[in-house]
Amino acid sequence: MDKIMSTRVDEAVIRNIGMLAKKLGTSKKAIIENAVQYYVEKIEAESGFDIFTHTFGSWQREETAGETVKKIKGIMRRSQERYKR
Repeated sequence: MDKIMSTRVDEAVIRNIGMLAKKLGTSKKAIIENAVQYYVEKIEAESGFDIFTHTFGSWQREETAGETVKKIKGIMRRSQERYKR
């Protein structure tokens, strides 16, 4: 799903995006998306920076998925028992 992003950009950059889109027969959106993707790949290659390591770190856990489920089910069960009384 596409999201809307609003930003102020220098007029020369906007003209360059428009001219490049016209020359390549594509949309301005595609030009910007491809430019950002190219820049990300360049930075990752130069510095060894891996965007996935930084964004998916929250999924790295010390416990297994089964342990997490068991823990959550226990909490839910205790919560429901509290209201039975």
